[in-house]
Amino acid sequence: MEKQIKIRQPIVTVVGHVDHGKTSILDRFRGTAVQKEEKGGITQKISYTKFPLDRIKEMCPLINGEGIKLDIPGFLFIDTPGHAAFTNLRKRGGSLADLAILVVSIKEGIKPQTAEVLQILRSYKTPFLIAFNKLDSLSGWKQHPGDLKNSIESQALHVSDEFQEALLTFQGALSGHGFDSSLYYEIDDFRKKIAIVPCSARTGEGMSELLYVLCGLSQRFLKERLEISKEAKGVVLEVKKDKSMDYIESILYDGILNVGDNVAIASFGEPIMSKVRAIEEIEPLSFKYHSVKTVGAASGLRISLTNKEGVLPGMPFQTVDNNVEEVKKLFRKELSGALSLDKEGIIVKADSLGSLDALITLLRQSNIKIVKAGIGNISKSDLVSAKTNLEINALDAVIVGFNVELEEGLEKGEVKIFTDGVIYKLIENLQDWRGKKNEEIEKERMMGLATICKLEVLPKFVFRNSNPAIFGVRVVSGRLRAGLNLIDDKDEDVGRVKGIQHDKESVDKAIEGQEIAISLPGVNFERRLKDTRYLYSNLSAKQFNEFKKNKDLLSASEIRTLQEIAGIKKF
Repeated sequence: MEKQIKIRQPIVTVVGHVDHGKTSILDRFRGTAVQKEEKGGITQKISYTKFPLDRIKEMCPLINGEGIKLDIPGFLFIDTPGHAAFTNLRKRGGSLADLAILVVSIKEGIKPQTAEVLQILRSYKTPFLIAFNKLDSLSGWKQHPGDLKNSIESQALHVSDEFQEALLTFQGALSGHGFDSSLYYEIDDFRKKIAIVPCSARTGEGMSELLYVLCGLSQRFLKERLEISKEAKGVVLEVKKDKSMDYIESILYDGILNVGDNVAIASFGEPIMSKVRAIEEIEPLSFKYHSVKTVGAASGLRISLTNKEGVLPGMPFQTVDNNVEEVKKLFRKELSGALSLDKEGIIVKADSLGSLDALITLLRQSNIKIVKAGIGNISKSDLVSAKTNLEINALDAVIVGFNVELEEGLEKGEVKIFTDGVIYKLIENLQDWRGKKNEEIEKERMMGLATICKLEVLPKFVFRNSNPAIFGVRVVSGRLRAGLNLIDDKDEDVGRVKGIQHDKESVDKAIEGQEIAISLPGVNFERRLKDTRYLYSNLSAKQFNEFKKNKDLLSASEIRTLQEIAGIKKF
């Protein structure tokens, strides 16, 4: 590629919920059928497609028809598996993608992964348009001659009603996420509204218009951003090995890279210094590569390096000359920004630097603090750190792992671990747990002052009549703990529980439903408790009022027992 290139291809990532048609749309663009070959019809890894200018003009006659001069040399499309790889597409200052196509099924609207992608697009400030896909799934939809606008307006009344209902429902949901939208042909200012392009990847309807809007947005808003700078810059997607070579699969998003160039790859310590041994570039409209000596952005590459020890997915890289120290400072600043930590909080792990950055960003938006973060599976040191949090704040005794697992042979113990391949679900599950845990902690605090407890005496299980009396009880509601003072249903003092046994083992407490043996010093069972059926915890008026004030923290059975105690004590 010649050195005089000034404008690079915009990088366009195609994102959306599973099975909404991301790969099918790209298949329609590139004339392939990858979707059918993917396991379960779901994209298994990132794939990128170089989409040259001549193919754009061939697919979109509107460009030549209206005499539009395109300055861009084409697009680099990136198809991502759900949201996961999209989080790898980051660079200094935000998203690696210049634009995004958010694919949404017309009948399903915003699903969990769609919502997550919207959050990430907002966080990275990535401009996007919406492919409102699967038009042909509307009952009775017919493709009419002429452009898409004419086809939409020429549908039968019942079909038009179904389309309008789906569109308005989707626009309302999108508005709930903070985005104002309209059909692309109704928009005057694309900076204020998100363009919706109805389409069908299966029939091809709307594909030309989708490409047309994409070209218009690129031409109008991205020209300055697309100017190629001096240094070659990229991001690692995967580290791979096959029969012919060890290589890193990557995207070059700026500059020109040559065989023999020195490169620095960002790492958590010192940058990894290496030299480019060989370059293979993705061929246009293909998944095949060919060897090159030099390549210009933007492109998908396989690069063989002299040193790739410690290289991980999501790590940025760039060429270096006499500016090694300057690049080191830039990388340090980027990683410290991506992994800025708090003095207290939970522990976060992810499969790549990009995923980790996205997870941290979205956790912080949910006001969750992070004390430790890293790449890779959950390790023994992570568990040790989380266990330390148990003593400080039980809400922080948590490890959140995105696309990672617990290392083999480790036991999580009391540490709460959340793992998932969907950031949206991870955060939702964490927040649900924290809400319940917070209630539990508050209840523990309250119960530390007093305990609601109702015991049913089991007269058939008297093990010692006195000195002390040892007999069986069932915990009807609340919980029993050693040292609790008990009363009967006449508000007469019975005594203080000295010990509790469950399955012949001494325990400190017992919970609702358990049958246990208790010991009461100074009590003669035959004389004092023979005709007593229930025993209750002895609450003061102050303790009763505290429970009453926080009754939303109590179970239904605890509330009933509290009412019984109130009747006994005449509160």
